Amino acid sequence: MAILPTNPREILPELDIEYQRLAQEHSQYEEELQNLTKSSYLNSEDLLQQIKLKKLKLRVKDQMEQILWRRAHGQPDS
Repeated sequence: MAILPTNPREILPELDIEYQRLAQEHSQYEEELQNLTKSSYLNSEDLLQQIKLKKLKLRVKDQMEQILWRRAHGQPDS
């Protein structure tokens, strides 16, 4: 007998296309941040880009959490 995951974070990436897209976007921002922070010196443009990427990453994470919340509470997608 197979054990099915009960955590929505384990199920949604396979079922929800929007969640998949957001997860990929989140990973992309994380990768860009990692590449940016590899530099030993960040100029002002790099620092601004770092702030922008962190905000974008957080926004996407919030959207992912909203999807999880809606699914957990039986709310329709908007």
